[in-house]
Amino acid sequence: MKEKISALMDDDLALEDAEYLMTAIKANGESAKSWATYHLIGDVIRGDKVLSHDLTAKIMQEVAKQPTALAPKPSLVKNKQVVWSVAASVAAVFFVGLVVLHQQSQEAGVSPIEIAQAVPAEYLRAHQSMSPSNAAYFIQPAAFSQDK
Repeated sequence: MKEKISALMDDDLALEDAEYLMTAIKANGESAKSWATYHLIGDVIRGDKVLSHDLTAKIMQEVAKQPTALAPKPSLVKNKQVVWSVAASVAAVFFVGLVVLHQQSQEAGVSPIEIAQAVPAEYLRAHQSMSPSNAAYFIQPAAFSQDK
């Protein structure tokens, strides 16, 4: 049937067969769909601007006809779990910050550790052989002079 519809559109079908085919197209929904599809394909191939007649404006008109769904905005107050979790997070951050600030203020009053000014050479020589690593070989005795 589809071959005959295509032949009719290309003027390759006899007049007697065309009358029978037109009756079949009117009676059969599938043949009518094929007829419309073939004409659409032909229009596109020829470059006819069948579909571009202000298509955007037509679509926007159809969208404007659709009903608007009105829904309330979600509220944080209604969801108490969210409110309590945010409040707990803020309290935890505040508590940790307070503890750290308190520790820093206590450490400010402590005097710094005093570092030995000079290590005796005998001490270094005695412990170099017992050292498990080579780090002790790089320690050099230093002499500091205090000018006061």
